[in-house]
Amino acid sequence: MPTQAAELVFDEATKRYPGRADAAVDRLSLTVPAGEICVLVGPSGGGKTTALKLVNRLIPLTSGDIRVDGTSILEHDLAELRRSIGYVIQQVGLFPHMTVEANIGTVPRLLGWPRARIRERVGELLALVGLDPESDRRRFPSQLSGGQRQRVGLARALAANPPLMLMDEPFGAIDPIVRSRLQDEFLRLQSELRKTVVFVTHDVDEAIKLGDRIAILREGGRLAQYDTPERILREPADEFVAEFVGRDRALKALALRTLGDLEPARAARDGLPRLPASTSLRDALAVLLAERRDALVVTDDGGAPLGVVTREDILG
Repeated sequence: MPTQAAELVFDEATKRYPGRADAAVDRLSLTVPAGEICVLVGPSGGGKTTALKLVNRLIPLTSGDIRVDGTSILEHDLAELRRSIGYVIQQVGLFPHMTVEANIGTVPRLLGWPRARIRERVGELLALVGLDPESDRRRFPSQLSGGQRQRVGLARALAANPPLMLMDEPFGAIDPIVRSRLQDEFLRLQSELRKTVVFVTHDVDEAIKLGDRIAILREGGRLAQYDTPERILREPADEFVAEFVGRDRALKALALRTLGDLEPARAARDGLPRLPASTSLRDALAVLLAERRDALVVTDDGGAPLGVVTREDILG
């Protein structure tokens, strides 16, 4: 497998359990381009986690196929396949009796990396996920906060530089403020590393924020729609998708654009709220409503004014 990113293809992938009338995953077909984040979202019983576990063969396929860079997962040695895929889960799954360094180095050790190389890689990854490369490597999981443990879990999944990562509700058990920070950190990492990621969540807002593409699954593991967040919000495939993403989907769509996407045509004025161009239109609208204003000043990263946009500009 390549070490940067890998195209992932579900080809009529199906999972049926004995004694159950409906499939857990029913003829799932979609392609995740190399270097993109695909978010699986849907109601309980939609087969999201099952689909994820089919990729690294934690659950065997009943029929159909899944290919990584053109090669069927069934043609790979099982141990080799799993070591080449990063896997992050909600409970993190760190080994409690092992230090952070030992946890992160698990897969590189199995691959026979020299100690010096593992130590260097651990330091790189701790810095990458926002932890201290020296002091944190010696700590144990019980000495970390939930957010820190999640960062270590992400570092462990990245340790051997896998082309593909599977993430099963990794931020689901964390409080909203830390969760938002971890989402932002994950997007920053992805902008640098460009891994292929399949990400499971039950949270539509998280799917919209993180996904390059979103796959909405119906109960029984049937694909309802697979598209970009923008297309799904603006053109839901049917009533099920429209109801699932919510009646406020027009407001959700504002979160996908920033003030920098608009062109302020008016000169800046004193007394108006000031927001950087990186602010989402949804957040900008919230500020206008909270401050009972009809316009705001857009600034660059250095705080210099770029111009004024109105509530009507934001709403299009």
